[in-house]
Amino acid sequence: MLPRSGDILCVTRSASVQFTEPLYFRVIRVHDWPTYDGWVWLDGYELNAGGDAVERRSIFVQVDGLRQINASPEARAGAAPRRPGLSTSAVAVRSR
Repeated sequence: MLPRSGDILCVTRSASVQFTEPLYFRVIRVHDWPTYDGWVWLDGYELNAGGDAVERRSIFVQVDGLRQINASPEARAGAAPRRPGLSTSAVAVRSR
């Protein structure tokens, strides 16, 4: 399974030895850079327990070691296309 933009993954030691603790990761992009067979560079956000993005990261992982938690909206059958500016969830706004 090659990840897609929007996928949420659980990245563990089976994806790379650097992940001794599970990392939840929302994919922004899958790079097409040349790498070792079965490995890939991903750009995305590390997620906290609540599913909020806490840090942007680039990670180098084995595709076979990734566990998909949630597929991207485009990958779901019958999903409505996303339209910029529309949201179905609340957004926290910090005032100065």
